[in-house]
Amino acid sequence: MNVRRLIPAAALAGAVALGATALTACSGASAAGGNTDGKLAVTASFYPMQFLAERIGKEHVTVTTLTKPGVEPHDLEITPKQTGRLGESDVILYLKTLQPAVDKAVAQSGVKNVVDAGTLTELEAHAASGHDDHDHAAEEHDHDHGGAGKDPHVWLDPAKYAQIAKGVGAALGKADPAHAADYEKNTATLVTELGSLDTEFKDGLKTTASRTFITTHAAFGYLAERYGLDQEGISGIDPESEPSPARMKDLQGVAAKDKVTTVFFETLAGDKTAKALAKDTGLKTDVLDPLEGITDKSQGADYFEVMRSNLKNLQKALGAK
Repeated sequence: MNVRRLIPAAALAGAVALGATALTACSGASAAGGNTDGKLAVTASFYPMQFLAERIGKEHVTVTTLTKPGVEPHDLEITPKQTGRLGESDVILYLKTLQPAVDKAVAQSGVKNVVDAGTLTELEAHAASGHDDHDHAAEEHDHDHGGAGKDPHVWLDPAKYAQIAKGVGAALGKADPAHAADYEKNTATLVTELGSLDTEFKDGLKTTASRTFITTHAAFGYLAERYGLDQEGISGIDPESEPSPARMKDLQGVAAKDKVTTVFFETLAGDKTAKALAKDTGLKTDVLDPLEGITDKSQGADYFEVMRSNLKNLQKALGAK
């Protein structure tokens, strides 16, 4: 005898519906994120946001980044496919004005939980030159992607990055209340680590032969201000742009006056300009990484390792004692 014939059609339909409901609930699929693994779907605009999401969210999140390793974030273009996927996110973490294409895609996404890291700390204006007598460099910097002269490279200051981390942790907890306690705990751990890194920089750069460093990318304004250094950017905000002959002459004078030993370049941009200045002034070259992305060429596997490499390179270049 076939037992299935004894089950009324209505009951069978109800059982199928109940099973489908249970399957959906177990899979964790959500209308907001379309994520089927039960985790919070977080989209990060570029590496510093990705790092925070991964360290704070840990096993409760699935993190996708819009800027792939090796891609210069400032020049990122968003594909229609990426824009469509962005709308499936539960949470979006980005830094407004850093990447115009991302700003536009986020505005079109319709995602409820959108976090602009720039609102979680105070953004400041920084000139490409740390010296008052280079007004043209400051003017050049005022027209950068930071918007109204605001410098977006805030993650290079561990103290400000910690403020952003707290905001990200709160946002993840709001989007996923069931794991809010874990997000809070992970945030506290990360903030403590960032505090230790801040102390390392303060102690490591307290006494140096020079306080001035020259870099192709004027991304280190926050770091310079935090630790009492003077940043001299060769080409302003764009590491690939050619500096004017007048700027190169200015920097030769700065190098001689301030006992500069090294011209820094970054891993995601070419070192042609840095080598040209170094050749003209008899200086060395080294890497100072703005941490906009991690690649196999990076001097470390994550934020903390690269920042400590930056500290080591700065100590060597500045003659730390």
